[in-house]
Amino acid sequence: MIKIPYEQIIERIKKEANISEEDINGKIDQKMKQLSGLISKEGAAHIVANELGIKLFDSFSGKLQIKNILVGLRSVETVGKVLQVYELREFTTNDRQGKVASLVIGDESGTIRIVMWGSQADNIKNINKDMTIKVIGGYVKDNNGNIELHLNERSQVILNPEGETVKDVKQFTAERKTIDKLTEKDSVVEILGTIVQIFDPRFFEICPECNKRVKNVEGAFSCQVHNNVEPDFSYVLNLIVDDGTENIRTVFFRDSMEKLINSNKEKILAYKDNPDKFEEVKTELLGNIVKINGRVKKNLFFDRIEIVANDVSLNPNPDEEIKRLDEEVKKVESN
Repeated sequence: MIKIPYEQIIERIKKEANISEEDINGKIDQKMKQLSGLISKEGAAHIVANELGIKLFDSFSGKLQIKNILVGLRSVETVGKVLQVYELREFTTNDRQGKVASLVIGDESGTIRIVMWGSQADNIKNINKDMTIKVIGGYVKDNNGNIELHLNERSQVILNPEGETVKDVKQFTAERKTIDKLTEKDSVVEILGTIVQIFDPRFFEICPECNKRVKNVEGAFSCQVHNNVEPDFSYVLNLIVDDGTENIRTVFFRDSMEKLINSNKEKILAYKDNPDKFEEVKTELLGNIVKINGRVKKNLFFDRIEIVANDVSLNPNPDEEIKRLDEEVKKVESN
């Protein structure tokens, strides 16, 4: 199922119907009331767009700009400039061995993470920062709210494709905010604070082929894509950060958790059977000042906002922080 972000639907309606966002939200609220809460806000927005004669999917074919790459799309083709390259990783699950590598590319419309599996991962050795690449035959997944373009054996990666250029890359830099100023509309933010509480890591079963969560059905683990599988495990760590204005729960999934505690998958999975060993990690982390880059998400169950971490630094540069503080003071004084 293709998922268009709610904000993109609103922007498309505003642009093509030439009506205000306030009027659009009114129509969406009215549609939700008509359907007695049996439809989500996104679903109501789809209906409103259709009633206004706006086709939301007509631009999602052929070579796509990154902003038009949506969860659920398959056979995706796109071109971008390499912004960041991560090292190849090898893994073993039961009797199966595999490889995975990733990078971040960008174009004039946005950025996206590309994840390469199997033999595709070997391409990472030939990819350098600022290189232009073309991807053909990718499929799009949601990784904890982040859109990723995945490549398998049938996909293609073309380095420095002839006739393809990427001009100014639109990069979304994180805005530094204090915790008390965060809202659920903040997509990319940066905070600086002290770790004041750490929870035990949680582990959950995933499909070794596609990394999606699997369900335990009558003693067997089932993946929606690959049916019955012998599951692998992933993990998540929650902690509380305080910056003096407020505190907030921050969520570290797999890669960001590994970076936070400077560990790897093998060592982290050992805590699953020996949770007491993790107390040493808690002791080392408590009281540390960290810089966290991530997105704000509303936890509907607890009715609170949280940060899902994309990146973390355990040793923020003090000179940079002093310089930033001086600039903020000057701005206040000038006003």
